[in-house]
Amino acid sequence: MTATPLASIPLSAIAQKTRQASQKLAVLSTKAKNEAIEAIAQALEAAAPEILAANAADCQAAEADKIPKPLYNRLKLNETKLKGAIQGVRDVGNLGDPVGNVQIHRELDQGLILKRVTCSLGVLGVIFEARPDALIQITSLAIKSGNGVILKGGKEAIRSCETLVKAIHKGLSTTAVDPATVQLLTTREEIKELLQLDNYVDLIIPRGSNAFVRFVQENTRIPVLGHADGICHLYIDAAADLEKAVTITVDAKTQYPAVCNAIETLLVHSTIAPRFLPLAAEALKKRNVELRGDEASREIIPISVATDEDWSTEYSDLILSIKVVDSVEEAINHINTYGSRHTDAIVTEDQEVADSFGNQVDAANVFHNCSTRFADGFRYGFGAEVGISTQQMPPRGPVGLEGLVTYKYKVTGNGHIAATYVGENAKPFTHRDI
Repeated sequence: MTATPLASIPLSAIAQKTRQASQKLAVLSTKAKNEAIEAIAQALEAAAPEILAANAADCQAAEADKIPKPLYNRLKLNETKLKGAIQGVRDVGNLGDPVGNVQIHRELDQGLILKRVTCSLGVLGVIFEARPDALIQITSLAIKSGNGVILKGGKEAIRSCETLVKAIHKGLSTTAVDPATVQLLTTREEIKELLQLDNYVDLIIPRGSNAFVRFVQENTRIPVLGHADGICHLYIDAAADLEKAVTITVDAKTQYPAVCNAIETLLVHSTIAPRFLPLAAEALKKRNVELRGDEASREIIPISVATDEDWSTEYSDLILSIKVVDSVEEAINHINTYGSRHTDAIVTEDQEVADSFGNQVDAANVFHNCSTRFADGFRYGFGAEVGISTQQMPPRGPVGLEGLVTYKYKVTGNGHIAATYVGENAKPFTHRDI
């Protein structure tokens, strides 16, 4: 079975069909959903040669178009990356079902029982740049949480996305899940139309540039979940272990510089800077990292000048800005001024300083003595993630299954009426948790 041709079908009709399919998916058993997820994993494995060939064609076209290096790195899908994404599908299948969980079970009065039960959101609209592996993650999370999903990948990944969805539809066709649960849009013009489908789409998840996320937020009535920038910081405290600090710095910047949880700014306490910066600079330059610094850091190591713009820039590349600070309070103030509320970390052996940092830094993820690269749904044990949210209201941080369900209140009585509980002779509620 191949992906349904969508070019001649109105987007509202596609969304309506997805919603109808999602309503059936929402009431399927855990077993049926897990069977569908395993079928997707097997279909992706069977189609691996076609998927990799399609991605190679996308990469070749991207090189010809001279797309930015960070975007190209996210686009490229090699055999190892594909195997990891398929394992992520199976990891989602092994997770507990987020639907149907009773969060509150309470007797309001004898025979009048309240339950708060988790349920699917409905239909997700997910718009993302490059990253065909994100399509795999999102689809598995959507099915496990009982949601339909309308996907819109970037034009640079069109062949990869079409081949992936073709395989996913083929896998789903052998299960209780209607392939119409997963739809792929292929043109830029469809984005604006998708953002207007508040009758059919329940949540929009944009994954792209700051400007694009802002565009989405300003052009839809549908709730939006996501983050714009990934301006992450690492602060090396006066009480840091030098060896630990260098290792963490190198990993946080170079392990995968194109992703949103790589650091863009390194903050260093002035008392440790003369010893730490030469060690860090040597290690980072071995990884071809371009260093830019403030005046104090440039007095210690020979690097380029960092401007005010650098503190607000997500490089997504092998570039790192360095600033020397005189206290943890100054570091916290810098982070809360220039950060994007994504992920920030401290290296210190002083627990009191670490606690102060953790409590006062305004970010979805705050780490102590470890790399910012751990801010990831897979590494958190979520199986995968639909994205990372930096908003204040939950869900926040890497969003897995728990961020794709809502809840409803169910009350069961036996002829109970509200009038019994008002007035002079009002009967009291028992409000007893069961």
